[in-house]
Amino acid sequence: MAQDEDLTACPVRWADDGLLLIDQTRLPGELRRVLIDDVDALVEAIRSLAVRGAPALGVAGAFGVAVALRQGAREGWDRAATLAAVERIRHARPTAVNLRRGTDRAAARLEEGVAAVLEEAEAVRREDVAANRRLSELGADWLLARAGHDRPLRLLTHCNAGALATAGWGTALGVVRELHRRGRVELVYVDETRPLLQGARLTAWELAQEGIAHVVQVDGAAASTILYQGVDAAVVGADRIAANGDTANKIGTLGVALACAHAGIPFLVAAPTTTVDPDTPDGAAIPIELRAPHEVTGPDADERSPGFNPAFDVTPGSLVSALVTERGVAEVSRGELPGKLWGTPA
Repeated sequence: MAQDEDLTACPVRWADDGLLLIDQTRLPGELRRVLIDDVDALVEAIRSLAVRGAPALGVAGAFGVAVALRQGAREGWDRAATLAAVERIRHARPTAVNLRRGTDRAAARLEEGVAAVLEEAEAVRREDVAANRRLSELGADWLLARAGHDRPLRLLTHCNAGALATAGWGTALGVVRELHRRGRVELVYVDETRPLLQGARLTAWELAQEGIAHVVQVDGAAASTILYQGVDAAVVGADRIAANGDTANKIGTLGVALACAHAGIPFLVAAPTTTVDPDTPDGAAIPIELRAPHEVTGPDADERSPGFNPAFDVTPGSLVSALVTERGVAEVSRGELPGKLWGTPA
């Protein structure tokens, strides 16, 4: 594994010998890439959150099909074994629909060989960057149109929805980056995001690289900050968006949305259309990943006090002021459903 000091490089990309990932479990202390050349290693990287974030998982899944094909050729797998390996990648984590979508898209070209699969996976990567740049512009436009003033905004975000969570630009943090480019960000409140501190470790690191003013706060401070610190809007990403606009995101997002509703400020969800799942009717149908209890309780916790560790929660569409994708904006809380965004791009 070689050290890498370039944040602008794609966090998920193909190298000659396999899939090259930024190991996000090492950040912010160390920026390091790891080379993945077998399915076991990729599944472990996904489950351990070395690679995470819905769009990034979609890209990793697509390239993972090539990993499976190359490993199968080395080890003499038959077609059934290769397909089984692809299924393992597809189901490595349950909540983010992008993982399944990216894997399936590349697997549709499996019979054409490694070169065709890599071509499709690279298209998934390029399209994600383009989609996120476009939705960032649309999200910034929407927020500024509703600000009612010309001063820079005070924003709050939860978890990490930046370059590290995507193919290299970001969704929620992409909107923040676009606002910063326009000189319209005063301060970003970064929720630390339990249980693995993806806000404190990853979002804060990305904002520091960009020179965007921010502070890190405990998740329990979010509601008070929204009500009493002059926050103008909350901007979050998503792991799956149901057909009715219900949105799964990192645990604690629902509390942010409730506080925004009480304060009367926008709660904006930013995600590419690949995260919208028309086959999932509502939030109750979204599978919620439960992670190891010791991530909450610690390894030395009293066994009489078990941990409950859902990785995500679901925010009802009635609390989503707007969903922005590369195809436009749906004001979900006013009755506009994500389905309107499947037409011609904005």
